[in-house]
Amino acid sequence: MSAIAIKNIKKLLQVEEKPVLFVSGKEMSKLGTIENAFLFLKDDKIIDFGPMSAFNKDKYLQLTDEFMEMDVSGQMVMPAFCDSHTHLVYAGSREIEYTDKIRGLSYEEIARRGGGILNSAKLLHNTSEDALYEQSLARIHEIMEFGTGAVEIKSGYGLNTEDELKMLRVIKRLKETTPLTIKSTFLGAHAIPAEYKNNREEYINLIVHEMIPSLAAEELADFIDVFCDRGFFTPEETEMILMAGIKYGLRAKIHANELDYSGGIQTGVHYNALSVDHLEFTGDEEIAALKGSETMPTLLPGAAFFLGMDNPPARKMIDSGLPLALASDYNPGSSPAGNMKFIMSLGCIRLRLLPEEVINAVTLNGAYAMGVSKELGSIARRKKANLIITKPIPSYEYLPYAYQSNLIDKVILNGEITL
Repeated sequence: MSAIAIKNIKKLLQVEEKPVLFVSGKEMSKLGTIENAFLFLKDDKIIDFGPMSAFNKDKYLQLTDEFMEMDVSGQMVMPAFCDSHTHLVYAGSREIEYTDKIRGLSYEEIARRGGGILNSAKLLHNTSEDALYEQSLARIHEIMEFGTGAVEIKSGYGLNTEDELKMLRVIKRLKETTPLTIKSTFLGAHAIPAEYKNNREEYINLIVHEMIPSLAAEELADFIDVFCDRGFFTPEETEMILMAGIKYGLRAKIHANELDYSGGIQTGVHYNALSVDHLEFTGDEEIAALKGSETMPTLLPGAAFFLGMDNPPARKMIDSGLPLALASDYNPGSSPAGNMKFIMSLGCIRLRLLPEEVINAVTLNGAYAMGVSKELGSIARRKKANLIITKPIPSYEYLPYAYQSNLIDKVILNGEITL
């Protein structure tokens, strides 16, 4: 490991002297910053930070024999993005369905024709574990270059025990062979396979009695997820699957209310889900259920943008006092992109969030939504040194404003320069 002093930072963003797990309501519009700042890293940790007037080289030489000094005049430094909802382990692509969408077919119509999740399941079944790893590794390198330092990855394109385990083993390999912080989520309840169309109970029993014990035996998952929505899994079915996962120590994360008022949000809160995600259909009852809970509402504006769906009521949710996280939903069917800076732009343009709110949503609150906000998501002493150094920019508001521009100069993960 090494030590780095980053000096003459135009503005250091998302600074915390007293770290919190997440921010909500009015606090989301506040952003801790230091102008003309320094940041000192040693090994994989943030050791110190402050205004340049407080930088003392001799002080840091007492901690290490030598360190690299980086002058980043005109540039800003912020925590690397924490993308708390992706499906980036998949085989092939689904651009033909993209054309179907252009022609006017809905997400559900494509699914009924054997497309959507079931199409991805077929492609994945015919792809070896090594080939799946190589495809997924390329996507990991892609999101690293976009500034993502932590990512949650779901299974759910297997839909049988063997292929679900194949996906989860690939996620484990990515954890072991890349510098990203990666969390793994079991999503066997992503859809009902065609062969179980007339026997849903049998497939749910397969999830509960075979898939979950098998993945638990290999310690392949951190969380369990269910697609609790119209046309997929009911709240009652979701409860049965979540209880089986909780038995093996898997905390819930729920796909909820993307297609309708499904009861998924209330089910997630009832089972203390770490997050409930999508939430295009969120009303007063859902907001009331979320208030005061430990569940992070997570919005996926890339999916709503790609599918042409209505946007969730993000402004109303924050004004009601809720926290929000934003994630990419990187997947082959409804959000084939993992650029979190673009997600920030969609947060401002489509959801009417302030720049400070989207920065909080893709860093600290995103970290919370994947269970890592004690170590990631902000600039705080002893947190992991996962950082973005921007190109010279006039202000942090410029990040979501310049929605197409590549504004990342360097990415530091675990205290090492990776880009």
